[in-house]
Amino acid sequence: MAGLRDKLPLLLGAKTAKALATSLDIETVSDLLRHYPRRYAERGELTDIAGLELGEHATVLARVEKVSKRRMKSRNGTILDMVITDGKRRLTCAFFNQAWREKDLVPGKHGLFAGKVSAFRDTLQLTNPEYELFEADRADEAMDDFLAAIIPVYPAAQGMPTWSIAKCVRQVLDVLEVDEDPMPAELRRLHKLSDLDTALHGIHRPANWAHLEASKKRLKWDEAMAVQLIFAQRRHSAISRPAKANPHVSGGLMDAFDKRLPFDLTAGQRGIGDEIAADLATEHPMNRLLQGEVGSGKTIVALRAMLQVVDNGRQAAMLAPTEVLAAQHARSLREMLGDLGQAGELGAAENATKVTLLTGSMGAKERKKSLLEIVSGEAGIVVGTHALIQDHVEFADLGLAVVDEQHRFGVEQRDALRTRGAGDTSPHVLVMTATPIPRTVAMTVYGDLEVSALREMPVGRSPISTTVVPVAEKPAWFDRIWQRVREEVGKGHQGYVVCPRIGDEPPSDKSDKRPPLAVLDVAPDLEHGALQGLKIGVLHGRMPPDDKDAVMRAFSAGNLDVLVATTVIEVGVNVPNATAMVIMDADRFGVSQLHQLRGRVGRGSVPGLCLLVTEALDGTATRERLAAVESTTDGFELSRLDLELRREGDILGAAQSGKRSGLKLLSLLRDEDVIAASRASAQEIVEKDPDLKKYHGLAQMVADVVDVERAEYLEKT
Repeated sequence: MAGLRDKLPLLLGAKTAKALATSLDIETVSDLLRHYPRRYAERGELTDIAGLELGEHATVLARVEKVSKRRMKSRNGTILDMVITDGKRRLTCAFFNQAWREKDLVPGKHGLFAGKVSAFRDTLQLTNPEYELFEADRADEAMDDFLAAIIPVYPAAQGMPTWSIAKCVRQVLDVLEVDEDPMPAELRRLHKLSDLDTALHGIHRPANWAHLEASKKRLKWDEAMAVQLIFAQRRHSAISRPAKANPHVSGGLMDAFDKRLPFDLTAGQRGIGDEIAADLATEHPMNRLLQGEVGSGKTIVALRAMLQVVDNGRQAAMLAPTEVLAAQHARSLREMLGDLGQAGELGAAENATKVTLLTGSMGAKERKKSLLEIVSGEAGIVVGTHALIQDHVEFADLGLAVVDEQHRFGVEQRDALRTRGAGDTSPHVLVMTATPIPRTVAMTVYGDLEVSALREMPVGRSPISTTVVPVAEKPAWFDRIWQRVREEVGKGHQGYVVCPRIGDEPPSDKSDKRPPLAVLDVAPDLEHGALQGLKIGVLHGRMPPDDKDAVMRAFSAGNLDVLVATTVIEVGVNVPNATAMVIMDADRFGVSQLHQLRGRVGRGSVPGLCLLVTEALDGTATRERLAAVESTTDGFELSRLDLELRREGDILGAAQSGKRSGLKLLSLLRDEDVIAASRASAQEIVEKDPDLKKYHGLAQMVADVVDVERAEYLEKT
């Protein structure tokens, strides 16, 4: 018999175990049995070919429609061309020098076909695919799963197709012995959950659809409970953590700032401002997430909170993900404060504070001056990059840390914030993001944060028109892109051209696709070609800080017509005169990132234009994603779509930790009931037993589903 922690070589043989470990990072029985099928098909039900992605390793259940053989033109050999169909769309397959396969691949036969999706003459195809044909008279035990009514289709890899994985799963399930169910019996009874052994058999070899759904429900609970137990433990330990109270000071800087505002705050800004003010006045550290659309006025809300802390004689720090954004924030805060932010200068207001900038690449003299202003307390507001939370930066009394775009910071950097308070206290923390987050995501990922959302847009924001430009299908549209940019510049406006890569680094994409377009290649091409005669600037993250600042100042002042940049302009950059944005290789960006980039235009009184340039083919999931961005500017709607499209486990830090995803079945959008119920159960259990000493199974389940490294990630975020 085999237990969940057993290694695979003794069960499957060294060769097969090595292939699983190499191709799919599967090493134990638990790893294999939690490598769940990606989808299920019924006998006779074909795969929908529409939606296949270039570069992915796909498995399709299809029917052979046509097979033909031809000679290679360039060298001696043959190509066997095959067309398979799902009844609506066709997919071509090419076998090189494998003419003998013609005997097997008879039109009308059904089978599973697996391989990497490539493109030939703008048509998707599989080259030398692996396949397993269904034959009614076969008695091969390895095919039993695929001759059943419900066919599991696994995430596969080169050399390890889905039918090989199914065979391995079958071998392991036949000898599996689950010693103890980690889920307490009372929880299973209360929520009508299967035992673990039944669920693992049912997810891989379901007797029927009801059996499959019951198995999924139980395994989703495992994932949800693991996450919610961690957050329940965090909430329990946070109750006693101290912070310094910062009540509102009547007649202080915040009141003076409010009186000078040339506009009225929105109802959302006022309401959330009151919530933050109340949090800051308590002796428990505030942990609040402030989310809102690009341009919704989060910075004003954050500044008012910082002034409340400064009014209490303490300091506030704002952390930005890039030096460009840090410098822009410092300038913006000084401009908004006017003489209220000019302490020590001629003409400063009587109770003024000082705004100090600190970045990692400052010159020694300037850096020393900033460090002295911080440690002495002269700087009430400090703005900088992660350099702010390095050990040698000392604050006189840090009362509030505002983190702009938290997801752009490393885990260790964010964790360092907790130690920056005076004495044994922690600073209050306000996290800001312009990527709207659905409620269930916030409930799961930011389990210990209070969540506030700014949904109103300030008066004066202009609409943005977005268009997908499919240059592979309509190459003539490419010239029209640059005509539109020229038209905007001709009206006295400016534009951005965004590229995925700088150009002085090796491409990170190891697939067969061409490397992403680069700033250092595109800029000279435009300068000497389509945009010749216009003043073009270049901006990317590896430029010296002074050069970056000079370029942004020149663009902001209108001395440049077009800025060719990487995503360093993604957040915070505010140039109201910029009305056009061209995003090259738009398919290389995520939905939320495209929405953030698009928010750089339409910031003035003139409508914005955003062109999403792509070579992705019609009918693919990539094009559907771009079409969704084209169809709406509602960031909250797009965030739900983004979550639907990407691996949800990435939210638990899989992408940052380099580990496998912790969430494989649980959907943060579709399984809200499971998340809410597991949250309540986890809270009740932790209140009775904070260290889970009486719940050994649950403690182990946390370790299995959310490994130590990911648990640390969750703890620190």
